[in-house]
Amino acid sequence: MVVIRAAAVWLLLFLVALLGAMVREGLLLPRVGEAAAHVMGSALVAGFMVTVIGLTVAWVVPSLGARELWFLGMGWVAATIVFEFGFGHFVVGHPWSRLLHDYNLVAGRVWSLVLLAIFLAPVILGRMQARG
Repeated sequence: MVVIRAAAVWLLLFLVALLGAMVREGLLLPRVGEAAAHVMGSALVAGFMVTVIGLTVAWVVPSLGARELWFLGMGWVAATIVFEFGFGHFVVGHPWSRLLHDYNLVAGRVWSLVLLAIFLAPVILGRMQARG
């Protein structure tokens, strides 16, 4: 049951990322340029994802055990990376270099910090909820 619930929440996180990309491209990019839109859009997506995770983590992992929460975050990050690279390369046809570009912190690309938030949020928020 945990796997099904985790997959359902990951789909919700995917929709949040998709909506964030639409906001970034449609609203932010024309107003602030590509670099700022990337950072602002990533921060917006991370904030909404952390909110979704906070609202759903106890539903996905009712025991709120630390081990399960670590695996949950790891699973969501793995699913996100597999989807991004699989869809981006094999369906859309982007070269690997373009896909890796958003992970280059030195170049101001902060998407990896969004993945870090997805990884840590279940543990942090789940443990906070367990302490009540």
